[in-house]
Amino acid sequence: MADPNGWQLALPYALAALVFGYLLGSIPFGLLITRAAGLGDVRKIGSGNIGATNVLRTGRKGLAALTLLLDALKGTAAMLIAALIGPQAALVAGFGAFLGHLFPVWLGFKGGKGVATYLGILLGVALTTGAWYGLLIFAAAWLLVAFTTRYSSLAALVAVIAVPIALYLLGFLLPALLSLAMSVIVVFKHRANIDRLMAGTESRIGAKG
Repeated sequence: MADPNGWQLALPYALAALVFGYLLGSIPFGLLITRAAGLGDVRKIGSGNIGATNVLRTGRKGLAALTLLLDALKGTAAMLIAALIGPQAALVAGFGAFLGHLFPVWLGFKGGKGVATYLGILLGVALTTGAWYGLLIFAAAWLLVAFTTRYSSLAALVAVIAVPIALYLLGFLLPALLSLAMSVIVVFKHRANIDRLMAGTESRIGAKG
């Protein structure tokens, strides 16, 4: 088999990994699950998002948990499959899955906010590079902020800011760069949440509407 790390073949392998990751990440599980459950279009309630937090606003905790799991695992799966080519291809595929979730072509490029998929990609990073710190720091930061404030958005923002800094300081440069790129996009996608947090009108975890 040709070496995917060679200069002549690096770009085609990277593009293939990116496209593969994007297509896998673009599967809108939140929308598909709620429709299959007879709840209609989840984009018509709450924040209009297709992610687990908005699915939770239907009152169906099981469906929200399933959405969270599947949105996370599509990022993990993209990385593990692309890792058969090489570790760098895995990172590219993970980023592709992240972009696919946020900007799915099937939904007019209007997808989720990427937090669950970010978490799944961190699991993929841990499994393919050994950088478990990112996953652990994300989980610890999210849980701490979520349980103390009950703001899912604030928990996500704190977690995605903490992860790239920690990975960089611990010497995991490429995973840090990947997480930094994703973190910038997550913060951008949460700009409306940031405005509501500052105004004191942001919905708390478990609230409907």
